[in-house]
Amino acid sequence: MTTTDRLREHPNVRLAAPVQAVDLAAAAAALRAESHDAVAGHRQIALVREGPVSVILFLFEAGGHLREHETDGEVTIHVLSGALDVHVGDERHRLTGGQLVALAPGIRHAVQSDGPAQMLLTIHRRPRAAAAGS
Repeated sequence: MTTTDRLREHPNVRLAAPVQAVDLAAAAAALRAESHDAVAGHRQIALVREGPVSVILFLFEAGGHLREHETDGEVTIHVLSGALDVHVGDERHRLTGGQLVALAPGIRHAVQSDGPAQMLLTIHRRPRAAAAGS
């Protein structure tokens, strides 16, 4: 993707300041106002990306989802508004505004919305193990 194809300024530039103050309501309004269509029923923007920590705001439409996946760090899924189902294996965690679920690294999970919802995802990645013999 070329720079002119980007939806917004690259996170390396947008998040370069040493202090990041975030207004979640303003960030959600700006994300909602973007002219492109939602992908898989959701929009997202990284709000913080510093070292091993990422904080990402998601706006879901009815039927929006994140397919099953895993990450190499601890994850918290914090529902700000609406309701989301977080599927972990055969378990379903129904979260509403003000609730969160925490997942250990490597836990496969999926997220599904049945109506408009906002979610704050935080990932704290663990350092990769050094290569053997280094």
